Amino acid sequence: MKPLCSLQWEKDTLVILDQTGLPSHISYLRCHTCEDVATAIKKLSLRGAPAIGVGAAYAMVLAAIQAKKNKLTGDALREYLAKAAQMLRASRPTAVNLFWALSEMEHVIEKTPEEQLTEALLARAAAIHEEDRRTCEKIAQNGAMLFQKREALSLLTHCNTGALATTGIGTALGVILQLHKEKRLANVYVDETRPLLQGARLTATELMAAGVPCQLLSDNMAGYVMRLGRVDGVIVGADRIAANGDTANKIGTYALAVLAAYHEIPFYVAAPYSTFDFSIETGREITIEQRDPDEVRWFNNQASAPPDVPVFNPAFDVTPHELITAIITEKDVIAPPNSETISVYERSLSHDNIHN
Repeated sequence: MKPLCSLQWEKDTLVILDQTGLPSHISYLRCHTCEDVATAIKKLSLRGAPAIGVGAAYAMVLAAIQAKKNKLTGDALREYLAKAAQMLRASRPTAVNLFWALSEMEHVIEKTPEEQLTEALLARAAAIHEEDRRTCEKIAQNGAMLFQKREALSLLTHCNTGALATTGIGTALGVILQLHKEKRLANVYVDETRPLLQGARLTATELMAAGVPCQLLSDNMAGYVMRLGRVDGVIVGADRIAANGDTANKIGTYALAVLAAYHEIPFYVAAPYSTFDFSIETGREITIEQRDPDEVRWFNNQASAPPDVPVFNPAFDVTPHELITAIITEKDVIAPPNSETISVYERSLSHDNIHN
């Protein structure tokens, strides 16, 4: 099976793989406007924190193209682009990569003459796209080094963190693929990731296509396989990481971390540096997206609950840093993650940026 690509830029159009139909139906959305991209993000046609960031960057290019067609200049142009960025920020409030990418594009808008703006935005979006690809490779290498003295590893992962969630080989799944490449991986347990089954529909599809040995689990089976001694480590992605290491990720991650701690199993988070939000001290400040109740009330287009039953449907939960063994980034591995170690990490990167 040919590897699937989350998005690509084609002649003033952002082409997005519609992930809502996977694995049974492969189709693509051709986004011609910023609104098209925002809708795709809201509906989870485009998902995964890094991929959302890249998609948002290209969406700002589409906004600039539309503004040019509308012959907007001066304050009218700036206001139009500001509203486009605001709309994109509202599409998924938890994933910080989205906000980071939009800030990068806004910096371009601030410093670029109007007549060069579209080209400058496209150049920055393409650079963010390429940076994500390289970042995934570095995360994979850094993560695999954590297991360099281990063979026949059995790992457990949650949600989807592969090529479908990024524009490279993935974050947590990138580490898994690297270990498979090094012939050190025996098995990967894949949580279904309810209620939208990103693990079953997406991660299982990617691992099967790559020839990685894997077994699909319902989310509530994870504790039992840990109890049986079949899990050497848990590795997941992240949508936002606070300054103290508290990490927001797909709902169900916190429960896995608690289970891993009880069974004395290392718990790893793999994410790019852009996932850190240094403006918040702890995970208590992270906004958790609440999604449509029908995602829980319905399954496979059939009612699975009373139509009027009240539903609590958070898309994410927050794992306290105390439960995280290490955070794997493209720059380094932070172990243990806490306010002090992450502050040192941030300062070292700021120092490198000043001198490069």
